[in-house]
Amino acid sequence: MTIQWFPGHMYKAGKEIKERLPEIDIVIEILDARIPYSSQNPLLMEFASQKPSIKVLNKADLADPKVVAQWQQHLERNDNIKTIALTTKQPDIVKKILDLCRKMITNKGDHQFITAMIMGIPNVGKSTIINLLANRIVAKTGNEPAVTKGQQRIKISEDIVFFDTPGMLWPRIQHPNWAFRLAITGAIKETAMSHEDIAFYLIGYLMQHYPNVLKQRFDIEQLADDEYAILEQIGAKRGCLKSRKMLDLHKVSSIVIHEYRAGKLGGICLELPQEVENEKAEAILLEEKREAKKEARKKRRRKK
Repeated sequence: MTIQWFPGHMYKAGKEIKERLPEIDIVIEILDARIPYSSQNPLLMEFASQKPSIKVLNKADLADPKVVAQWQQHLERNDNIKTIALTTKQPDIVKKILDLCRKMITNKGDHQFITAMIMGIPNVGKSTIINLLANRIVAKTGNEPAVTKGQQRIKISEDIVFFDTPGMLWPRIQHPNWAFRLAITGAIKETAMSHEDIAFYLIGYLMQHYPNVLKQRFDIEQLADDEYAILEQIGAKRGCLKSRKMLDLHKVSSIVIHEYRAGKLGGICLELPQEVENEKAEAILLEEKREAKKEARKKRRRKK
């Protein structure tokens, strides 16, 4: 499965970002602390790879703190990158982003702004963070992806100016796991993938990494052996059985996804640094296979 979702305003935004970068001092990328890799935008960071960068792991209150710490250590292997884990429920911690900007950019003279570009995929909390830093509402917020449509220049403080950019997804999501994680956290619109498919992936991951969370949250003494059977167990507890005790799969899937997004399952991350490194290698092989198939089709067409 390869998901492509790249509306026209995102293509335009990518072009504008590339043109703007020469005047930018530092890049601030807002990530989802539950999926720090899948919530990156490789296209954006390819543009900005030579700039000092702050990776903000937002929604840390919904994530597993031990895994978040692993990700911070992993990301900061690059000397040009600093990280901060936070939640917008703690405005004082959010404001430390500005202190990091000042520490990383020290060569600005008096009366000169530090110019920061702030980036993030849709629905990752970028606009809320901007409003907290500016102490006023200057960026639109919403629960749906793709609220911001164009760049905005925002004076954040006496010495820092932000260029806000539209939320941009990967132009092409090359590994199915990355797409599922984005869907689980709400970064991909509801129409992109079915609730049932998303719930199957989520249950499978929780079975492997957080089995006790499933037991405790849904009052299950012994988990079944596969994803569907566990959804049946949850459905029986939550009144998701139709006539003849058939499972209402859509209803129980929606419950599981909603409770994860709301943090009712506790702090959970959906990817580990080593898992992602393995998936990146798999994605390269998948891409090579796709290219080989395309080339084979071209050869067959030329022979006809």
